[in-house]
Amino acid sequence: MGIIGQHTFRFKQFIVKHDRCAMKVGTDGVLLGSWVCPEGHKALDIGCGTGLIALMLAQRNNNLSIIGIDIDDDAVGQAKENIRNSPWKDRIEIIKHDFNERFQTTEPFDLIVSNPPFYKENTRCPDEARDKARHMASLPISVLMGNSSQLLSPQGRLAVIVPYSAASDTISEAAMAGLYLTRRTDVKTTPRKTVMRVLMEFSRLAQPSTKSELLLRDETGEWSKEYKILTKDFYL
Repeated sequence: MGIIGQHTFRFKQFIVKHDRCAMKVGTDGVLLGSWVCPEGHKALDIGCGTGLIALMLAQRNNNLSIIGIDIDDDAVGQAKENIRNSPWKDRIEIIKHDFNERFQTTEPFDLIVSNPPFYKENTRCPDEARDKARHMASLPISVLMGNSSQLLSPQGRLAVIVPYSAASDTISEAAMAGLYLTRRTDVKTTPRKTVMRVLMEFSRLAQPSTKSELLLRDETGEWSKEYKILTKDFYL
């Protein structure tokens, strides 16, 4: 990934602008888009923002059709622009939709991904669009899990990235919706830091789950070898 000006990021095969989006291009989105296994033929990106994760999925699977949804008009407009300027504009559709309401689809999804709003604190951001993008009140985990469960195919998977503090609640809400943890990666910024984020994958099938740890930076402050390998298809 390279920066072109203040509001544009260049990846190996696409460019993302984020000047009109409440939530900017960041490590969380890159992590989820790199970590998830983009198998299947139909995917849904909930809270797609700039369209970053949808673009990453399209790059990694030539047979995947993706729908990205977001509640914010500016995000939808910006995502459409980024998709239109990408090599995969024929395989990605961006729709304005509030996922608190049932999403209508003619067939289930093989994959659902979300970098959901996760802040619980009472202090709210004065920017209404950014506030909705950041806070759980705009999309509770229980709603995310319940509605996703109804949209997944029998072998479908749901992948999310959440703060460590929200991991237990996410697993519990998923189980109540009939989704079970199959894969988990705890993310630390440096070896001496505590876990910052958790990447999790769920499916309808109860089975033993795998757990791993990922360091973003090494002791010197440089990107770790593991992170470079994970994101090698995207970073310049």
